[in-house]
Amino acid sequence: MKRRSFLKAVSVSAATVMSSNYWDTVQAALAEDKDKPIPRRLYKDGDKLSIVGFGGIVVVGQQQADANQEVARAIDRGVNYFDVAPSYGNGEAEQKLGVALKPYRKGVFLACKTQQRGAAGARTELENSLKVLGTDHFDLYQLHAMSKMEDVDTVLGPKGAMETFSKARDEGKIRYLGFSAHNEDVALRLIEEFPFDSVLFPINYVCFAQGNFGPRLLRKAKQKNVTCLALKALAYTPWANRDQRKAGNPKCWYRPISDLQRARLALRFTLSENVTAAIPPGDEKIYRIAETLAAQFTPLSPDERETLLDSSKGLDPIFKA
Repeated sequence: MKRRSFLKAVSVSAATVMSSNYWDTVQAALAEDKDKPIPRRLYKDGDKLSIVGFGGIVVVGQQQADANQEVARAIDRGVNYFDVAPSYGNGEAEQKLGVALKPYRKGVFLACKTQQRGAAGARTELENSLKVLGTDHFDLYQLHAMSKMEDVDTVLGPKGAMETFSKARDEGKIRYLGFSAHNEDVALRLIEEFPFDSVLFPINYVCFAQGNFGPRLLRKAKQKNVTCLALKALAYTPWANRDQRKAGNPKCWYRPISDLQRARLALRFTLSENVTAAIPPGDEKIYRIAETLAAQFTPLSPDERETLLDSSKGLDPIFKA
């Protein structure tokens, strides 16, 4: 595809608002590949993850029967990586995902998180999450939304959350230790100061090109042999205002990509980096689209990558270094 045609294909109006009809139309366009299996990649020590993960926010707002069907459908397609946190829907995601995953728990990789920074609070939240999700262990337990250097001091210091994480791993309640972050400097320090197994971090082409956000993290993770799990692959730019967000997609605090060609390229970009898996937005329609795009995945060529990054000029990234 010529450069001008490529840029035209991935262009989208800033006024575009994602409607239910729009996403239904996109899903229909992908119907031919809706059952195509999703590839898996190595996480660590022989564990392999589907290259897209199922975020617990998907089941928030669903009836339990619908959540059960959503999870069963994803597992039938080959999804084995599920990620949840107590804060998703004020506990609703954990409750519904726990029920939906009950028949499949032994065959999935279940990740959970805590926003508690002290050892005692982290222990309480860990035990509650285990109980609500109906499991005796988490495959991955993560510090959630690390954003401040003071948080790093706390979690790594005396009576910090990492004391609970390490003890719980020794007890068999956690297999792997990780964290999520939206601050690159914080993420770099955590990787440098503690031997985490993985980091969950925004890897997005607009943030790369217009915010210089992500490249340092990927380099450091590779240097330290820390597995990268990706967030925000299908993010486009911030919502212009609260009303636009409410009308567009309440489950996404950012504007998701609303062009199928651009979405395909954006996910290919993320999965072409040093990333094991990506967690799509929590809207169930967008999530299903991401499944199919992942099943179609082929790595970006150097020319495609350069052109995609160049096409982001003038966009406001959701994160900047």
